Amino acid sequence: MDLIDLIYSNVKPGTLSPVVYEITDILQTTLSYISKALANGYDSFLVGGTYLSKNTIHFLLDFAFYYPLFMAYLWMIGALIYYFHWERKSSYQTDQVPELSSYPPVSIIIPCHNEGKDITETIEYLLHQKYPDFEIIAVNDGSTDDSLEHLIRLSHQHKQVRVINLEHNQGKAVALNTGALFSKHEFLICIDGDALLAPEATAWMMRHFLNGPRVAAVTGNPRIRTRSTLLGKIQVGEFSAIIGLIKRAQRIYGRLFTVSGVVAGFRKSALQRVGYWSNDMLTEDIDISWKLQLDHWDIRYEPNALCWILMPETYRGLWRQRLRWAQGGSEVLLRYFRKLGLWKSRRMWPVYLEYFISVFWSYTMMLTFVLWIVGYFFVDLPEELFIPSLLPSWGGVLLGMTCLLQFAISLAIDSRYEKGIARVYYWMIWYPLAYWIIAVFTTFVGLIKALLKKRNTRAIWTSPDRGIR
Repeated sequence: MDLIDLIYSNVKPGTLSPVVYEITDILQTTLSYISKALANGYDSFLVGGTYLSKNTIHFLLDFAFYYPLFMAYLWMIGALIYYFHWERKSSYQTDQVPELSSYPPVSIIIPCHNEGKDITETIEYLLHQKYPDFEIIAVNDGSTDDSLEHLIRLSHQHKQVRVINLEHNQGKAVALNTGALFSKHEFLICIDGDALLAPEATAWMMRHFLNGPRVAAVTGNPRIRTRSTLLGKIQVGEFSAIIGLIKRAQRIYGRLFTVSGVVAGFRKSALQRVGYWSNDMLTEDIDISWKLQLDHWDIRYEPNALCWILMPETYRGLWRQRLRWAQGGSEVLLRYFRKLGLWKSRRMWPVYLEYFISVFWSYTMMLTFVLWIVGYFFVDLPEELFIPSLLPSWGGVLLGMTCLLQFAISLAIDSRYEKGIARVYYWMIWYPLAYWIIAVFTTFVGLIKALLKKRNTRAIWTSPDRGIR
């Protein structure tokens, strides 16, 4: 039964006017022609065999299934190697301060845009850093709320706090560049205006800069504060199983896709070499990571550098956040494509290839959705193009079991840093439904927006969804 017959079957005879019947007959005839054209066109392709073949369709469907499986096991193996090599043998606990060979002074930079509700808590938490010498530079970037009043009050109360005010919204990259240029010290720790940095975090990140002269950046370990909804609880697991696990695995390759924009440390001389943060990139954290690594600097991951952050707890907020991430990743993919053709950039090839294939996978999944909708609701597609169901079969069960195994391993590793985190495991069964679908759609839209974006357009702030508190 096609869509038109379905409509007729649910309408009482004699209730529609003849005009409606004529219109639906025309529509049905048109759809029939489209169906035949698709079938004939597909057959022509098969006969010609130039671009599309049955094998290609089968390959794409197999790729859509096997790629997530392959990456999941690659990440799990990489993360376990990282854990047994670097984490398990550590003689320190997360709440202990590691002993350093020296304690060079540090500048902590906080870009702020409409952070009036959170900035006082953020800075007062920062003042408890277990590090002997640091300054705090808060850059108010055209806030329209009372952020500036809070910052001025805090600067009068605490001598470590300095405030820079930008009259208009210039974007996070400009705020970070401004803070870096006004900083006194060689080492910078950058956090968001609504984040709480653990008191030991600065010392943990500085350990890498002191031990590695080629280390340009150290990314910390963001932990979720907002857990009042299902989306919030799932994100607790996601930041362990996806973000933490991938960063550990990528350290085994030798290059990271990105530092966490919410908490990262930088060597200022390295930033100077690459021209600091780009003003026109939507995700300045991904961009600066690629600029530094293409200049042959190292970036490291420090899971002991905890930072408690706010995340969206509504689908609207989550969509906006993930779309920004997806568009930003695609912008970086496009900008640095030519540089990756050079032999000296070869260490970035695994990271580039991983992201490129993940974008291709999202488009393959979109093709699967479209074929299922067209074939199920509109026209009779050829057998090779017909997707009978989107409900999981044995393959879906295997994917689900792999997903749960990935969460189990990551939560077991991260329980070292956050006690009781295993309690969220119960909610992880919903992760594929809640996040894979939104990831596919945001990646699909994000690449298109990146391709259509006008060059050199300034990336300015938009206030994010900070969850339900």
